[in-house]
Amino acid sequence: MKRYVCTVCGYVYDPEQGDLDSGIEAGTAFEDIPDDWECPLCGVGKDMFEEE
Repeated sequence: MKRYVCTVCGYVYDPEQGDLDSGIEAGTAFEDIPDDWECPLCGVGKDMFEEE
């Protein structure tokens, strides 16, 4: 699965790990994350992420 990086702070969303603190289970593709999800480090939206 593709990894995505926050263009603001550099956080990398790795679908193999998910974002358990935000309720995103491991194995969840970036495209399947809810649109209102925010970067866990800086709080920007999904639109500020780019494919790594």
